[in-house]
Amino acid sequence: MMTPTTLFKCLSDETRLRCVVLLHKEGRLCVCELTHALDLLQPKISRHLAQLRQSNLLLDSREGQWVYYQINPELPAWVVEILDITVKQFAVNARQQQDSGRLQVMDGRPETAKYCG
Repeated sequence: MMTPTTLFKCLSDETRLRCVVLLHKEGRLCVCELTHALDLLQPKISRHLAQLRQSNLLLDSREGQWVYYQINPELPAWVVEILDITVKQFAVNARQQQDSGRLQVMDGRPETAKYCG
């Protein structure tokens, strides 16, 4: 069960917050897309995604060699409302704009072996 303490602990780390904002905005992303968008190494992204998954904020699914993440659709309404507000506030954040920009120009999302392979 998601509690306010759990949610805010999840969002207190900048990398986790950036991942959650992108996932809430985009719907579903591959680890390779998050790695490219945040311009961070895959082990760091995976470690943070694992923490978010363990808290039940995210769900993951494997398709072949790729692992996709999404915001848990069964989260309480109050959590979704906080995420909606957070994404709106981050729309004007320079770092978030860079993350979104890198994601949008990523070639072959996510099928390309260049990023996901």
